[in-house]
Amino acid sequence: MKYKLLTLALFAGLTFSSCGGGAADRIDESRTENSVGLSDVDGENLPEFTFEDDYHNFGQITEGEIATHEFTFTNTGKAPLVITSARGSCGCTVPEYPKTPIAPGEGGTIKVSFDSNGRFGRQDKNVTLTANTVPNQKILKITSEVLKAEE
Repeated sequence: MKYKLLTLALFAGLTFSSCGGGAADRIDESRTENSVGLSDVDGENLPEFTFEDDYHNFGQITEGEIATHEFTFTNTGKAPLVITSARGSCGCTVPEYPKTPIAPGEGGTIKVSFDSNGRFGRQDKNVTLTANTVPNQKILKITSEVLKAEE
């Protein structure tokens, strides 16, 4: 019994220690220079996303195809816009986003790649952007109908 408890405690300790440090240890050092956060702007002069569209339908694609789309946006706010993260709803959806502040009146693109390998039928995926805007998250949506590849 003691052996089982000791093994369980050792396993738990290794699991928690392998998770890495705290959030501060995972900060991307390249973001510290020229970074702007909510504390750097006042409540009346916030950045704001304005997207040409926040939804894209790839239509029918063949399984194994990688489909990409660029979502175009403009910072229509009154302060620099900083995107701090972009996450796909699964590993098959990979976003790329600007890592530098976007000045008021300037624009940028969010490139989203969808890997249809191993997927069939209707696919609805999201990309969640986190930025120094209010609200601080924006969701972009993609969809497609993946057809089975001919063998």
